[in-house]
Amino acid sequence: MSSQKLKLNALGFIESAKQITSPNFDARPDNCSIEMAVIHNISLPPNKYGGSGIIQLFTNSLDPNEHPYYGEIHTRKVSSHFLIRRDGEIVQFVSTLQRAWHAGVSNWQGRERCNDFSVGIELEGSDFDAFDNAQYQSLNSLLNCLKKSYPIQHIVGHSDIAPDRKTDPGPYFDWQKIK
Repeated sequence: MSSQKLKLNALGFIESAKQITSPNFDARPDNCSIEMAVIHNISLPPNKYGGSGIIQLFTNSLDPNEHPYYGEIHTRKVSSHFLIRRDGEIVQFVSTLQRAWHAGVSNWQGRERCNDFSVGIELEGSDFDAFDNAQYQSLNSLLNCLKKSYPIQHIVGHSDIAPDRKTDPGPYFDWQKIK
């Protein structure tokens, strides 16, 4: 998918992305434009890649008995617009026209509630591993596509908008690879 030109349709979905619907979203405030992309990292179980834990978390189907960490987080109602897997596959959970629940308590340049005016992009990864080139390629393609439809002015990490709570996308995320 990383070498393809991505296309966002009128319903807010990337046509070539794998679509998995999350129930964890709501309406954006009226007259609120998408001005920011927030980059996250996620791995479930922690520091393990390729499983179904992320999808289960975002679809409220995480089995608390499958892993000790899942017992701590299985009741959280969270989502992101997009997930980029280690191989570059893009999975979309929420239309960009809706507000995904990815940022939590957040603030950017004095503006609170960053979910209102942002798109959340999760990279399958952690604070302890480098990201794969395929992920950067897909991320750049996705950002370019989104910028064609929305006035995105800021590309930030979760740690930039919630510095007291979050560290992602982490020290191994190479900001120089974002075009």
